[in-house]
Amino acid sequence: MQEIVISDLRDPQRDRREQATFEFAVGLDVDLDADGIVAEAQAATGLSDVGDPTLIDRLRAQVDAVEADVGLNGLGRLIIRRRLLGLYRSRLRFEEYVKRHPEALEVELDPPVIVVGLPRSGTTHLVNLLAADNRFRSMPWWEVIEPTPFAGDGPGPDGVDPRYARCLADYELSGAHDPVMVAAHDRPPSSIEEDCELMDLDLCSYTLEWHARVPRWRDHYLTLDQDAHYAFLRRQLQVLSYLRGPNRWVLKTPQHLEQLGPLMRTFPDATIALTLRDPVAVIQSAITMLAYGDRLRRHEVDADGLASYWVDRIERLLRAAVADLDRIDLSRRTDVEFGAFMDDELGTVTRILDAAGIGMSERARDQLTAYIGTNPRGRNGRLLYDLRRDFHLEPAEVRERFGFYFDAFPQVRPEVD
Repeated sequence: MQEIVISDLRDPQRDRREQATFEFAVGLDVDLDADGIVAEAQAATGLSDVGDPTLIDRLRAQVDAVEADVGLNGLGRLIIRRRLLGLYRSRLRFEEYVKRHPEALEVELDPPVIVVGLPRSGTTHLVNLLAADNRFRSMPWWEVIEPTPFAGDGPGPDGVDPRYARCLADYELSGAHDPVMVAAHDRPPSSIEEDCELMDLDLCSYTLEWHARVPRWRDHYLTLDQDAHYAFLRRQLQVLSYLRGPNRWVLKTPQHLEQLGPLMRTFPDATIALTLRDPVAVIQSAITMLAYGDRLRRHEVDADGLASYWVDRIERLLRAAVADLDRIDLSRRTDVEFGAFMDDELGTVTRILDAAGIGMSERARDQLTAYIGTNPRGRNGRLLYDLRRDFHLEPAEVRERFGFYFDAFPQVRPEVD
């Protein structure tokens, strides 16, 4: 297994090509005007109805929060503008599709399995593993990018959905084969992604925090009526199931940790797979990945500010989860401690399927075994982290902030010395 060390995380040492890319990124002039984004999305789709007159308020709130982040360079702003434009276009197409096919909202969803846990706690591997069982409907990245097809935009003669083909072309051209990013979080078109990406068609999730330093948006997001936004997510799942089944979804996003009330009110029959991991391991992994991305999208890598924000953010997520844990019926909850999951992936999934009431079929066992065999941990390389060197943090001191979490889940093993 290839081991990868980022020795210049705090102070990037760029070669000539990287420096030219960085200078280009800094020099980009990107207008984030919300009205301009709306106008461009409407022109691109020929549509104007987003189904919710308050959506523009949340778009403006996101733009205002990003404008306050003076550390973002032009590339960082461009990434966010492209994201917001894509979300608004997708929302227009979604609402137009529902108008043409109102029967899609009559689809009955089977009880889902929802993976709930911190980022970097095994949620991605677990949801991809569960999705290998084709009794589940899941959400690959190509479908996240364009959840609703154009009218008449069906599979070509080769049977390939053109949305998949477009996503694959972008993946191959985007520099996604950077070995560091591939090792940290590879995102080919077929990878199963987070439902907060779907929720963000309603501009209501915490996802923007991963793209910029936006405490203003965090605070605004935490005031939103998430019951309404989770209801919107359910509508999307109905439409996606109408487009292609099956109707039993496997979902995941870390945001659910602080939204257990809306989550369980929206999906009261859900089985919850609660991933558990040492928060220090989670933090060092997450902020290393973010800091590496910041070397291009920000004027400078503020490793200390980044660490401060995300130590606090992870604590907020976990405190909310511990406070609302009783909202999940114990008979529908399976705790997935990270080390135990890595030691016995098939056994872990068996427990989840049993809790969901569908059990491990012979066909599912074959599908899961095949996935495990072709997707070993670290197959794209292994990043080596150093919280002290890169962020000037002592693991033991960070861990002290999470005593409440270890008290609630004594099975969690400390990983970082």
